[in-house]
Amino acid sequence: MSNVDVSAIGGDRVVLSQRGVLMSFAWLSLRNGLLNLITLTLYRFWGKTEVRRRLWATTYLNDEAFEYTGRGVELFVGFLLALLVIALPFLCIIFGAQFLGPGMVLLVILPAYLFLFFILGLGRFTAFRYLATRTAWRGVRFHMRGTARSFGLAWMGYALLSGITLGWFWPAADRRLAGRLWDGLSFGDRDFQFRIDDARREPVYGAYALSWVLGVVGYIVFIGVIFAALYPQMKANGGSGAPPVITLREMITIYSAAGGLALFYAVALSPFHAAMLRSIVTGIGFQDVRFRLRLRWFDMAGLTVSNIVLLTVSLGLLMPFVEARTRKFLISRLETTGEFDLSAIGQAQGLRPRTGEGLADAFGIATI
Repeated sequence: MSNVDVSAIGGDRVVLSQRGVLMSFAWLSLRNGLLNLITLTLYRFWGKTEVRRRLWATTYLNDEAFEYTGRGVELFVGFLLALLVIALPFLCIIFGAQFLGPGMVLLVILPAYLFLFFILGLGRFTAFRYLATRTAWRGVRFHMRGTARSFGLAWMGYALLSGITLGWFWPAADRRLAGRLWDGLSFGDRDFQFRIDDARREPVYGAYALSWVLGVVGYIVFIGVIFAALYPQMKANGGSGAPPVITLREMITIYSAAGGLALFYAVALSPFHAAMLRSIVTGIGFQDVRFRLRLRWFDMAGLTVSNIVLLTVSLGLLMPFVEARTRKFLISRLETTGEFDLSAIGQAQGLRPRTGEGLADAFGIATI
């Protein structure tokens, strides 16, 4: 349960809590996995909807649960539209470019990959908007302002700047992108605010520098292990130029190194991820209510590593369980200050998107 500063007087105290029984999500994970296997993964849209309904129904604001109103058919239709309108044409362009000359390939491939960054941003916005518009509390819905196009262009621009700066612009970009989402969110007829100056008071670049250096070191060590594993064969082949034949022992070494690198990155990136989450949450406000996240890097590392192990051992079947434990983990560390009269919130007028976050699902960036 989130902690509350009770010094403020007037209105309602805002208390968020997650009361789900994690074992129920473990059983739901097994059921969804079986149905996905039977239906060749077609059931995943309805399975994801059921997971969200249970997550929302066990998340409480002041002792009243949220409600998720999305439908599996919306996710399915959204996925088909994204696949037919964007994903397949993009893949056809990439495939067709292989038959052009080297100069023409560059002219086609480069804009196509720039467009991919735009699409990723577009998908992130539409996924956030869909979840917001399908969430209600006391019958009052959330909704979004802003456009997916402008967010996609911002994502593309920030991704280019991050690439030019070898990743050093990304912390500022990540915070600004989060600000665009939260500053455009409304609950009924009341708006959320994202105060970038408050978010900047929570430092992130020191943690990012540590994660960046550890990431580079880890990658160099990984390449060294792979080279050491293949060097005897390369030496035996001499200058023949023949590619080495990978033995079972070498294959085990390579996959073990890759698994170790993934776990190392989970720990190495935890300082940055924890700092960024703290910064973003600090910037979020709703009327007179402010938020704060008590999250230390080693808590984040423990959560991430254990989630990776659970998903690896279960071959991904325990994803609903992982989502539930992650939500419970974060909400239990959330603090709120200030009060607001929640009964004063009225229903806002506006159209909801008719389909689900197809782009996010097609490109594998759906949030839940």
